[in-house]
Amino acid sequence: MEISNAADFLVHRHLRSGAGARTALIGSRGSVTYPELSQEVSRIAAGLRRLGLHRDDRIVLVMADDVEMAVSILAAFHAGFVAVPVSTMFNSAELAKILRDSGARAVVATPEFLTNVVPAVHDAPEVTHLVVADGSDTTAAEAISMVGELIPPGGPGVDPGPGTSTPTSEPAYVGAAEVSLWASLHSPAVEPVATSADSWALWLYTSGTTGHPKAAMHRHANIGHVYQTYATGTLGIRDSDICLSVAKMFFAYGIGNSLLFPLAAGATAVLQPARATPATIAARIATTKPTLFFGVPTFYSALLTAGLPADTFASVRLGVSAGESLPEPLQRKFFDRYGLEILDGIGSTEALHIFLSNHPGDIRPGTTGRAVPGYRLEIRDPQGLPVGPGVPGELYVRGESIALGYWRHTEASREVFNGHWLRTGDTYVMDDDGYYHCMGRTNDLLKAGGIWVSPAEVEDRLLGHEAVAEVAVVGVPDAEGLDKPVALVVRAPGREDITPEALIDWCRDGLAHFKCPRAVLFAAELPKTATGKVQRFRVRKQLMDGAEAKV
Repeated sequence: MEISNAADFLVHRHLRSGAGARTALIGSRGSVTYPELSQEVSRIAAGLRRLGLHRDDRIVLVMADDVEMAVSILAAFHAGFVAVPVSTMFNSAELAKILRDSGARAVVATPEFLTNVVPAVHDAPEVTHLVVADGSDTTAAEAISMVGELIPPGGPGVDPGPGTSTPTSEPAYVGAAEVSLWASLHSPAVEPVATSADSWALWLYTSGTTGHPKAAMHRHANIGHVYQTYATGTLGIRDSDICLSVAKMFFAYGIGNSLLFPLAAGATAVLQPARATPATIAARIATTKPTLFFGVPTFYSALLTAGLPADTFASVRLGVSAGESLPEPLQRKFFDRYGLEILDGIGSTEALHIFLSNHPGDIRPGTTGRAVPGYRLEIRDPQGLPVGPGVPGELYVRGESIALGYWRHTEASREVFNGHWLRTGDTYVMDDDGYYHCMGRTNDLLKAGGIWVSPAEVEDRLLGHEAVAEVAVVGVPDAEGLDKPVALVVRAPGREDITPEALIDWCRDGLAHFKCPRAVLFAAELPKTATGKVQRFRVRKQLMDGAEAKV
């Protein structure tokens, strides 16, 4: 499906077809129709252009999932910029690395994340604009004062000083970035920029298969492809659907669920800015009556144990799970409790969404199903040759939604993007009936709650503590069969006093919380090969066999 500008494909074309009066978004402060969304996107796009940004400039979004974030992404598409939504769980140092790596010119943030955003922008000299997006009645002076209190001392630009409000007639700066308020962006509407199908539209950061954050670069055309393949070919999405996603829009999975799929279909997206809990999601379901629900196995497990009423999902016609394998017992228990069929699938940031999935009427619990229409799959041996049923190997996928590559990571791109094929880094085996079974990661990366975690990054943090001599971090399944990061630590001599809680707190002070180990256990030594390499499979077995290895 060829599209030239994703904003036109997702929003504006519905007005031309006469079908634009429906509700597009349900946010924290009410509903937005397609005509209202179209106007807002056009006006914010004009405001971003008025900042002096140029075609293909990157705009990093550190925002809650609400109307302002959806509009910001769409406005970037509309204006020919590149939308770069990033995790709100990053600390300031992690965020600063991404700002520098992407070469972002602008950052749009909602106020609750300014504590991390402002120091990050201060350390990213290429950023020229910081926009505070607040849908409430915050004044420009209040917003600038809020930012001013967070500006690191001694930096360039105007520093209002702690507790001092800068007059709105004078600009405030964070480093080289001028601070402005969302409301000030509104300008007379402009037409969508005539981008091509191959123009950059969306960069999504992932640890992917090599452990360091990298931007997977997606074209405007890719958005139409994932809609046509998974949303229509598998889900059968229609304009009467209402979509609710636990995964946030800074994930490929979440942005498809909450923006790309519902808007492309002319349907409705329910946005959930707050952290999802069983109670908040149940309340959101009760008030909005979604028909499609998107979750991850960890959250389905939480819903199952929350004791919600059996009719909680009565309005939902299909559930979707991705991010990590859905254990068969969990899938069966959920159906028995709530009567909801869940389609387990696998996608990746590099492929933009799900390419292998169970299908309505063809659900095989304990498997990841079959290829999504429009994708080709191969399981290959270590020499790169395809293998047949019953033989495990690495999963490769081919499809039109594959990213162009990683920005500024040539070697990683060469390793992962093989011509038309994407190397997923997952080990799979296909059974005689053509269903795919996941056997874990080909390398050492693990997923916690559907989010990639690099063991090396967690290990580096733990090794920075003086009480840690050696450490190995692996995934250990919890009671529901979902992997959680657990650390096996060898204490430094004389440091028998160190506790697991102290080391977990140490990790939380230096890493995003989702990367932190759920448990820390101690050992006299780590299992190693003759050459001194840690044998992670033995670490995992040791932790799984230990009665105290509970996560």
